[in-house]
Amino acid sequence: MTLPVAARFPEGGTVIRRDIFDGRVWTASPHRVVHDTGHELALAYWPGIRSLAPTTWISWLRNEDAVARDAAITNLAARQWELGHWTWRESVWLSIIGEHAFFSVNLFFTPDHRLNRWYVNFQRPYRRTATGIDTFDLFLDLVVTPDLARWAWKDEDEYRHARRMGIVTDDEHQEVREARDEVLAMIQDRRGAFGADWPNWRANPSWPVPVLSPEVLMAEGVVSTI
Repeated sequence: MTLPVAARFPEGGTVIRRDIFDGRVWTASPHRVVHDTGHELALAYWPGIRSLAPTTWISWLRNEDAVARDAAITNLAARQWELGHWTWRESVWLSIIGEHAFFSVNLFFTPDHRLNRWYVNFQRPYRRTATGIDTFDLFLDLVVTPDLARWAWKDEDEYRHARRMGIVTDDEHQEVREARDEVLAMIQDRRGAFGADWPNWRANPSWPVPVLSPEVLMAEGVVSTI
């Protein structure tokens, strides 16, 4: 069924992408809408955008603290985590998400808009909300060279750990296995986002930096500013 135009997100509008686990926010980040066909949603994110993320994840990014990274999954399984502010750095990020898909296709550009890499993120299919979309990152990723000639799996150990902790269910694991095969076939055949003109996309310079609403910050009990 085609989504009515009125129900789609307007180009240039702000969409809040949230990772939700067991009814709680794990991450929240504001993006600009590049396009929304009802079946494909493309979102832009760039340096200077402020988001919410688990403090363990922020500690890993700031200090390369592997212990903090490992603690993130333990805290997630225990349903105990704290959120902090994180400001995105370095890369311009374009995310293309298909309706009902267990993955998103992402392109990371340098600040001067040279394609640095393709990046496939495996995640729960998104659900539209009044302010954006809710999904959940399933930890496994695929990193692909700009020319689509080579790829490598990323965070497989983290994915297995999340499986052991019960964060990724058996049903989701099966969906991810099928999604892996689908993504590799898409790359090899240059289908879907991999066959489109996305490497030549450029952010609209007139777009202001999107922001999270104060209500989101208050509701999620942010404990640190980083």
